[in-house]
Amino acid sequence: MKKQLILLFALLPGMIMSAATVIRPAKQANYFLFPIQESAPTVRVRVVYENQEVDRFNIMLALTDADYTVPYDISRYDVRHLQFVVDGESKLLTDNTTDRFDDSNREIWRPEFHHMPAYGWMNDPNGMYYDPATGLWHLYFQLNPYGSKWENMTWGHSTSKDLLHWEHHQNAIKPDGLGTIFSGSAVIDKDNTAGFGKNAVVAMYTSASENQTQSIAYSTDGGMTFTAYAGNPVLTADIPDFRDPKIFRNEKTGEWNLVLAAGQEVRYYASSNLKDWRYLSSFGKGYGAHGGVWECPDMIELPVRGTDKTKWVLLLNINPGGPFGGSATQYFVGDWDGKTFKSDHRTTRWMDYGKDHYATVSFSGAPDGRHVVMAWMSNWQYAQSVPTTQYRSGNSLPREIDLYEDAHGELRMGVRPAREVRQLGKRFVLKPKKGKTANLEISNTAGDVVVITYDPQRQVLLFDRTASGRVEFSEDFPCEVKMPVFARKGDNMSQLTIDVFVDNSSIEIFDADGRFALTNLVFPNEPLTIYTQY
Repeated sequence: MKKQLILLFALLPGMIMSAATVIRPAKQANYFLFPIQESAPTVRVRVVYENQEVDRFNIMLALTDADYTVPYDISRYDVRHLQFVVDGESKLLTDNTTDRFDDSNREIWRPEFHHMPAYGWMNDPNGMYYDPATGLWHLYFQLNPYGSKWENMTWGHSTSKDLLHWEHHQNAIKPDGLGTIFSGSAVIDKDNTAGFGKNAVVAMYTSASENQTQSIAYSTDGGMTFTAYAGNPVLTADIPDFRDPKIFRNEKTGEWNLVLAAGQEVRYYASSNLKDWRYLSSFGKGYGAHGGVWECPDMIELPVRGTDKTKWVLLLNINPGGPFGGSATQYFVGDWDGKTFKSDHRTTRWMDYGKDHYATVSFSGAPDGRHVVMAWMSNWQYAQSVPTTQYRSGNSLPREIDLYEDAHGELRMGVRPAREVRQLGKRFVLKPKKGKTANLEISNTAGDVVVITYDPQRQVLLFDRTASGRVEFSEDFPCEVKMPVFARKGDNMSQLTIDVFVDNSSIEIFDADGRFALTNLVFPNEPLTIYTQY
């Protein structure tokens, strides 16, 4: 899920083509600060050290007033031999050196209990895995370190011991000669199948330049730093949309399997060493939604609730083509024989009926047989226009998924907030009176309100954010979404019990029985703290 493709060694449309400005840091320091103005055109910055280009990136260089600044780490250089060559001019590029970059919160909508970057733009979660040796959950993510809009795709990195409190680390995988770093996955290679060392962390990602190819990098220090494999790329194709590789282990064959998005389908591959991949099969024609590009696939073997059975699930993200416009996550339930995936159904099944749940993927190696997923909490319709600037976008709460059988015998995805975060929610029983609807209003003293309605006759849950606060930044943002509530045999549908998680810029709703989730952003003028039922 990338909204656009950046050509690493080419100027973008609209980029300033004036004579270059050469900037030299005035003194030895940790950072050089670039002033960013989001209404300014994008310019290219080349970093030259000892007469060699060592880095390059694109920024919206402030022409007049700066909306914010972003840091560039110069601590590793002797600044007497360092210069920035900028394709543009700015009166604000003076002595912008500092030893400390202040990333303390200055946004009223910055989440309190969701993962987000320290600063800058973020989209897809990437390379997620659990390390049993340290008890750490590793979360990498699509990051622009040089602004709060999509650009310069890099893998940021955070870790957590409880899926709630996150520590930020240095960026893990940066653009190189093959392109910027799009989405992918990571695994612990405990048997050294790739030859990088026992328990090396191997990441596979899309290198995005004129073409999209697949590359790998490895880490021998617990996922903190990565070295790109000298033989990259390890997989190529002759189609433009070829990306987002997800590696999973096939214990029956003793091989690694790979699923990735290829236009309007997914393709499966196998490898014994994570380097050499052979094609197995394709899936997608005639199945599910095809209103946009398929992205960020994942393959997970899930238990069927209340039985000793399992079924395979293909998570598949699409943009556009979601149930209420823009991006969303669909899924397919079926069987995987190590070579071919066969779905039990052709029609679309959505993982979340909110507007802001996309690029859902799972953590590799989650403990205790758990299957934990996270999503990017935004929508490509307006992600770059939401009213924040220090950062843009956070992740959904981590969720545990399984399968359950509905009243018609169909298997559907069950979802609950991960056990580590369940205490953050508030529980409500939506019990309609006299067969009508039941409503829950979440509001504040500024007059902002979100209305949640359960209609037992239609068995639907509605979420209305048209009056939730700041909504004017996009015509696609103010809306009401409607989600079907699928009953199981014996369920009493005359009332509905839900768990509601309200953060500073989001509301997530979970069925107390683990049947569904609904995720939406909100930007109220003050916190939503008043709950009214009627």
